[in-house]
Amino acid sequence: MATKHRRRPRVTGENGETAGPGRGAQGGKAGFKRSRASGRTWRSPLVWGAFAAVVAILVLFLLCGYPGGEVMEVLASQQVTLQHTFYPVPCSQDYANHKQFAGCTPLKCGRAVTDAVITQEEARRMLRIAEAGLSLGGSDGGASILDLHSGALSMGKNFVNMYRYYGEQMKEILTEEDFQMYRNVRRRIQQEIARTFDLDVGSLYLTKPTFFSRMNSSEAKTTHDEYWHPHIDKVTYGSFDYTSLLYLSDYSRDFGGGRFIFIDKKMNSTVEPRLGRLSFFTSGSENLHRVEKVTWGTRYAITISFTCNPDHGIVDPTWT
Repeated sequence: MATKHRRRPRVTGENGETAGPGRGAQGGKAGFKRSRASGRTWRSPLVWGAFAAVVAILVLFLLCGYPGGEVMEVLASQQVTLQHTFYPVPCSQDYANHKQFAGCTPLKCGRAVTDAVITQEEARRMLRIAEAGLSLGGSDGGASILDLHSGALSMGKNFVNMYRYYGEQMKEILTEEDFQMYRNVRRRIQQEIARTFDLDVGSLYLTKPTFFSRMNSSEAKTTHDEYWHPHIDKVTYGSFDYTSLLYLSDYSRDFGGGRFIFIDKKMNSTVEPRLGRLSFFTSGSENLHRVEKVTWGTRYAITISFTCNPDHGIVDPTWT
């Protein structure tokens, strides 16, 4: 009776190839040659193309971030100190629908970021003003407002006039020195906007609403708390021609989320708040924007905006 020779079983390797006798689990050189013939080695253009695409996506993720499925260019990182950085954008047609003011109505549009307008100590003093005023009230939801001009202060689901509500007690909480600091900062911001956009500084007028904001991760209770919706300042407020934000806390240190996002056709761009950082821009639809939801911690900032129309101007707050 003839002896039957058993065939050694083939072993399937990790790449799906089978290994014959003497080749082991990986199929040895023969297995490699067979794999290469099928176009699945690292030398294959198809494999290299897929690998390069993955690397490109990872680089984009690291450079631009990928929050909520939204790829963004970082205009201003919290970790980088910027000196008078300007990003031009084409002006929208919004301004043609409003009264024109020579030397002020935007002819040059864009957005700018600088960390060189106020000092860190001045920023901390502005933060103390915000904390002192907002300690008197606060929204039930995620956004609280303090307006030194009108006296508007978030209180639960509503607003109160803090000057009437607290009366003479307010002079102990917000002093004339606080108002003087506020006025000095406002003037420097006004000068920086005029310099950047080639304006006559005297043609810019402070306008309302100008306010401190405190944002946290609390659930919104009213529409006033829903600060994250995209909007255009010229549409929302009417009088705005130039908007500025002075940040009084640090992204990724004091809070998470809460970045400022410009919404553009090709790719959105973001400004990461930094203590003492000033961001400002023309207020038309060329600068559609929103703020990310704050996910943890507390974000402080002050919005100070300007108009070209003297009829919409307001005066600085003062006790004297």
